[in-house]
Amino acid sequence: MAPATRPAVRYITPNHMTTKSLVRITSCGILFGLLSFTGISREFDAVTVTGGQISGTVNKTGDVHIFKGIPFAAPPVGDRRWKAPQPVIPWSGVRKCDAFGPSPVQGSPNPFGPWSAEFLIPKEPISEDCLYLNVWTAAKSAAEKRPVLVWIYGGGFNSGGAGVPIYDGEATAKKGVIFVSMNYRVGPFGFFSHPELTKESGRNASGNYGLMDQIAALQWVKQNIARFGGDPANVTIAGQSAGSMSVNALVASPLAKNLFTKAIAESGANFSRPAATLGQAEEAGVKMAQSMGASSLADLRALPADEILKKGQGRGLVIDGYVLPQPIAAIFAAGKQNDVRLLTGWNEDEGMVFGPAKKADEYRKQIDEQYGAKAETFLRYYPAGTDAEAESSQVKISRDMVFGAQNYRWATIQSQKGKTAYVYRFARKVPATGEYARYGAFHTGELAYAYDNLRFIDHTLRPLEPADTRLANEMSAYWVNFIKTGNPNGKGLSNWPVYSTTNKQIMVFDTKTGVRQLPDGLALDFLLTTMSK
Repeated sequence: MAPATRPAVRYITPNHMTTKSLVRITSCGILFGLLSFTGISREFDAVTVTGGQISGTVNKTGDVHIFKGIPFAAPPVGDRRWKAPQPVIPWSGVRKCDAFGPSPVQGSPNPFGPWSAEFLIPKEPISEDCLYLNVWTAAKSAAEKRPVLVWIYGGGFNSGGAGVPIYDGEATAKKGVIFVSMNYRVGPFGFFSHPELTKESGRNASGNYGLMDQIAALQWVKQNIARFGGDPANVTIAGQSAGSMSVNALVASPLAKNLFTKAIAESGANFSRPAATLGQAEEAGVKMAQSMGASSLADLRALPADEILKKGQGRGLVIDGYVLPQPIAAIFAAGKQNDVRLLTGWNEDEGMVFGPAKKADEYRKQIDEQYGAKAETFLRYYPAGTDAEAESSQVKISRDMVFGAQNYRWATIQSQKGKTAYVYRFARKVPATGEYARYGAFHTGELAYAYDNLRFIDHTLRPLEPADTRLANEMSAYWVNFIKTGNPNGKGLSNWPVYSTTNKQIMVFDTKTGVRQLPDGLALDFLLTTMSK
C-alpha cells in the first residue's frame, strides 16, 4: 500500500439539480409528484456544513437525500498521524459528496467465517485519509427535527468502515430517522500509545485516537445535523461488536457528555474485558517502534502506512486518564457515566472456537485446573457429558464471555440504578447454503434485520424466506421506535418490557418473536463472578 494521499475533491455548481431520474413522462405530462419534490431538492441542493457547502444525491424513489464522504476532521496524515482529530480544512465552492470516503487503513477485506462480501468494506479505497461521515435524510425541509442515529461499525478495533453494504441508511431514513455513519481510525493508527505522544498531547494521554474520531463525528452532528432536518437534542448512538464496545466507552467518557441521549449496543461492552493502562500501552508502543527501527516519533510518522500496518497492531481501548479516566467498570460503579436509555443484546450462535474443540475429558480437565472449587458449578452450566456436548459448551462459553456477559452486565447496572434498558436475544438461524449453513444466528447476523437491509444479502448464499422479511420489518420497527422515543414499543408490535433484574424478561427475535425469561441468567451471573477475579 502506497503512502496515503488525499483523494481528489469533486465540485458542482450550487444550481446543479439531482432530480432528473425522478422525471416521469405520462400522457398527461410530468407527474405532480415531481413538482412536490422540486422544493426538497432545491433546499438540500447545497447544504452549508462545517468547512463549506456540500451536495449529495437522491435515492431511486426520490424520497431520501444521501450525502457520502463529508469530511468531519482534517486528514490524519503526516504530522497529524496519532493526534486527536483536527478541525476540518475548509473548501470553496460546493463539494460533491456522492461516494463513501476511503475506509481506514487495514488489511485487504476477504470473506471468512460467516462473513461474506456484504459484511465487509469495499476493496478500495483504503487510506489514512479516512475521517469522513455519511448522512441519509428523508426530511422535506431543514426546519424538521427528526431523530438522529449515529452508527459505529465493528471490526475488533482493527478493521471495518462505514461503506459496508449492510450499514446502508436508506431504509432507516425512510422511517423518519436521520441516519449518520462515520469512519474512525483502527489498528495501529487508531489505538497506539507512546511516551512521546503522551508528552506532546498536552493531556498526558495517548492511545484512543479512534475513540476521539467518534467523539469528533458526534460533535459534528451536534453542530450540523439540524441543516439536514435532524434534531441535535435527540441523538442515539448505535454499534455492533467493537462498535458496541465503542458505544459503551462513549457512554463512560466525560468527553462525550451531552452528545447523545440513547444507546443501542449489539454484542459488545467492556465490563470485564481487560483494557491496557496508559503505561502498558506506552510500553507496547515503544516495542513496536523498536521493531520498525524507529528511534523517535518523527521516525514513526515518516514511515509508510503499509509498513506500520505490517509490523504494528492496535491494542484497542486504553485507560488513558483523559478519554477514559478510569476503567469503564469503575466509571459505571461510581455512577459517573453519561445517562442514557439503553437497548442491548446479543446473538444465539455468535460464540466461536478457533481450532478444534477439546474432547470432553480434556475439556473437563481444563475446567478443573482453571476453576478449582468452582469447577463443578461451572460444568453444571457448561456441561461435558459427551464430546458433542463439550464442543457445544465451549462455543457457548465463547459467546457468553466475549459478548453475553458484557451486555448482560450493562443491562443489570441500568436496572439496579433505576435506568431504562431493553434486552434482546437474536435467535434466527439465518438461512444459508454450504459452509454458511453451520453458523446459525451468527455474530453480525442481526444487523440486516435491525436496519431493514435484507436486500443487500447475497441470496445465492443465504436463501431468505418470507419469515425473514417479517422479522426484518418487526425488528427495524422496534429499533426505529427506540431511536425516536427511547421506547421500542409501538402500534402493531408485541409489548417489549423494560428489563428488570427481578424477572429478567427479554425479547427473543426468531421466526416467532416473543418475550421470554432470559434462559441463561444464572449461568451469566456465575460467569461474571469468575471473570471479575
